[in-house]
Amino acid sequence: MKKRIEFSKILFIGVSIMTISVVIFSCAMIYRTGDLSPLAYLIPAVFTELATATAFYYRKAERENTKGGIVYDSVMTQKESNGEGGM
Repeated sequence: MKKRIEFSKILFIGVSIMTISVVIFSCAMIYRTGDLSPLAYLIPAVFTELATATAFYYRKAERENTKGGIVYDSVMTQKESNGEGGM
C-alpha cells in the first residue's frame, strides 16, 4: 500500500518550487532590463514566505517525533545502551 504524502510536505515543496521559480524569473528580468528593483521587494517577500513555511514544517515534524511524550533521540540512546541498536 502506497503511503500518502502529508499535506504539509506538499505545501513545503510547493513553496520551495515557487521560490526557485521567482528567483530564476527575477534574475532573467534583471539581466534583460538592468533594473534591480525586484531585489528590494519581490525576492525578500518570497524568501520570507519560504522561511515561514520551513519553520512551520519543522515545528510539525518536531511534534510528530515527540508524540506521546517519547522523544526519538532518547529511545535511540536507550536502545544503544541496551545493545539493541547500532550501525
